[in-house]
Amino acid sequence: MPDASQTSRLSLLGTPEEEPRLSLVREDSTPTPVERHAAQSKIDMHHHFCAPEWREWAERHELIKPQQLPPWARLDLETSVRFMDRAGISTAVLKPMLPARYRSSAQLREAINITLQSMIEVAASHPGRFAFYVPLFLDDLDASSWAVRRGLGQLGAVGVNVTANHGGVYLGDPSYDRVFHELDELSAVVDTHPHNLPGGPPGAATVPGIPNFLCDFLLDTTRAAVNMISKRTLDRFPNISVILPHAGGFLPYIAPRIEALGRFCDPPIDPAAVRDHLPRFYYDTAGPMAAAATLLTHVPADHVLFGTDWPAAPADTVMELALPALDRDPAFTAEQLQGIYHDNALRLIPQLATV
Repeated sequence: MPDASQTSRLSLLGTPEEEPRLSLVREDSTPTPVERHAAQSKIDMHHHFCAPEWREWAERHELIKPQQLPPWARLDLETSVRFMDRAGISTAVLKPMLPARYRSSAQLREAINITLQSMIEVAASHPGRFAFYVPLFLDDLDASSWAVRRGLGQLGAVGVNVTANHGGVYLGDPSYDRVFHELDELSAVVDTHPHNLPGGPPGAATVPGIPNFLCDFLLDTTRAAVNMISKRTLDRFPNISVILPHAGGFLPYIAPRIEALGRFCDPPIDPAAVRDHLPRFYYDTAGPMAAAATLLTHVPADHVLFGTDWPAAPADTVMELALPALDRDPAFTAEQLQGIYHDNALRLIPQLATV
């Protein structure tokens, strides 16, 4: 997820000035990559959304400074729809973004409610194009329980979105069990997302000159996944489905290391738990992701879901890098790619067929 300074230097395909280049048709009959993808029906499981109503409200309450938000957080909805059409995305699941330090639980609930209402309006104004997750802030269990009841129980959300850690307390920690019990009772989809590693100055690069989204975000996801394996989260809450973004961070590549050295953790990680948990997680392709061969060593292809990371990942990254890499990956068959682009998401969330 690029920061503000870098995103501003990236080309956002889908803006009006890019339309002539995208509309060019070659003289022969071979479809261009853009034309080929536009003809597909994909489900984007990793599509960020920053509600304009929330931005106005948060600025009015002096919770944010607009210039501190990345430029992509201010993109309008029609730009997203143009991008979706060109990428062949029939439906996108919105991952709500409402980053602020809230002064009270009541204020947090107001922020969540404003965001939920905005996403409902987006979905209603574009039938069939958008579904949405409920944002949970697990450092406030009361507000999270309320958000689960409101979003999943009343407003038609297709799952919840949680960050990998809050103040260094990672997913899997027993302090979150109360909310996870509620999610388990609802057989909820739990979509996760990384952020800056704990302990550093807010928003500052851990390594000067290297943006945190490049490496640290992948480590944040990996830490959360390993902690969930250590605490046997998927055993204790067998009805939830957990999605790890960016192909699971480093998890697939260090699985043998965890099996060999997990005995030094507290409590020790049984190698069998590693082998059991990896294929039970779901993994999205937001990236570009690394070559898939290692992932498929541990994970069935039907647990891989398409995700773009739009608009944090600009459209040129998606169209010119991520999609071609996914299409060309020798680890996937054509049938498996069809599952990744569309069918796997419908099996996980049948509700997406009727949004």
